[in-house]
Amino acid sequence: MTKFIQIILAIAAWCDYEIWQMDVKMAFLNGFVEEEIYMDQPEGFTSVGEEQKVCHLQRSIYGLKQASRSWNIHFDEVIRSYDFIKNDFDPCVYEKVSGSSVAFLVLYVDDILLIGNDVKMLGDTKAWLSTQFSMKDLGEASYILGIKIIRDRSKRILGMTQTSYVEKVLKRFKMKNSKRGFLPVRHGVKLSKKQSPKTDEELRKIFDIPYASAWAAYSMLCSAQGQMSLRFERNEHISVPSIVEPVVIFCDNNGAIAQAKEPRSHHRSKHILRRYHLVKEMVGRGDVRMDQVTSAENMADPLTKPVSQIAHAQHLGKMGFMNMSDWL
Repeated sequence: MTKFIQIILAIAAWCDYEIWQMDVKMAFLNGFVEEEIYMDQPEGFTSVGEEQKVCHLQRSIYGLKQASRSWNIHFDEVIRSYDFIKNDFDPCVYEKVSGSSVAFLVLYVDDILLIGNDVKMLGDTKAWLSTQFSMKDLGEASYILGIKIIRDRSKRILGMTQTSYVEKVLKRFKMKNSKRGFLPVRHGVKLSKKQSPKTDEELRKIFDIPYASAWAAYSMLCSAQGQMSLRFERNEHISVPSIVEPVVIFCDNNGAIAQAKEPRSHHRSKHILRRYHLVKEMVGRGDVRMDQVTSAENMADPLTKPVSQIAHAQHLGKMGFMNMSDWL
């Protein structure tokens, strides 16, 4: 969901679209229940002489397991009746086009973003939504999903920051006065087999470490990891299909590039599943080109390993990241 919000906000920034925000009051009460559901009479609202009776729910209420689903189904029916079309890739994103006017609607639970190039169309949509639900008009969007939106329309630049969220977390764990770090992982940390548990007590403690955190680096798209690659060459080869698109793929591992380009099969790479060889097929068709990049110039390094502060800053610059103070 966040990915699509980022994409649409990027479109809005580039095209200088309006970005408005609305909030649905008591959203879950708008849904209808499909099942037969009964509940005790609410405390303080019990009918005198009918204390033994129960309530038959006609509409959804907060606390029901299906409350969010019922609300989403009802909203979908309502917004479609106003000629909005649901996005095929994200069911919470809707689009409406009328001539040269375009409008996007993004729904996240009870938060709504209205984005478009026609103020009248957006105003009409806002007014129509207010006739269907109890709405709160929040004006120009400033926060979405706890993320602050900072915008400079003259430069067509839009930034997103979670500073307030980070500060809340620090305050919650009494770390507000902690020293600021400039790297996500400290450079130079060395791991060795000597750090393995030495006693049964230490072994029991590491059982609490999430399984996914140890294996996700090897294959992020697997629901169940069937094998663990034993060499970096195989690890790099496995990681490539998740980004296969008709573009140039830069890789700093010669073995992985050879695996993708060479049609041969080797006994040491037979354990790599067939679906991981999709990249080899696409390279063979010419849809993808594998190019080598040195480790020092590999922009993906900060996402996969600890790097020095200088290298970290250089890679961020190449990715297009900027400090807000540089453009605000």
